[in-house]
Amino acid sequence: MNKILYIIRGLPGSGKSTLAKQLAPKASCEADDYFTRQGGEYNFDASKLPIAHEICRNQVEQHMMVDKSVIAVANTFSQMREMTPYFDLADHYGYRKSVIECKNNFGSIHDVPDYVIDRMVKRWETYDYIF
Repeated sequence: MNKILYIIRGLPGSGKSTLAKQLAPKASCEADDYFTRQGGEYNFDASKLPIAHEICRNQVEQHMMVDKSVIAVANTFSQMREMTPYFDLADHYGYRKSVIECKNNFGSIHDVPDYVIDRMVKRWETYDYIF
């Protein structure tokens, strides 16, 4: 089986979630899922980000354990170290890795303030790894 993990990175409102759902409709994950309640209400709490990211990583691993052929994870991934746990999972479970960077600006559906996006831009690391 040809297995692939798409790691989709970009600023809020760049189209990450939409792309992930198109690439892997049955196996797309993102940390924002943790903050979305039934009915679609979004309730972000920065203090819970580590938990949200751990749950996201665990969901990706669960998909890999049942051999989903295509998995997509969509998070900001502004720094390279944030992708490393997913690269490690892909290597462990035999998935090819593809990193996609979304650079669109459709506007943040979660109303992320401009100053927060500016901070993300300042810490943004260019992805230049070759697998």
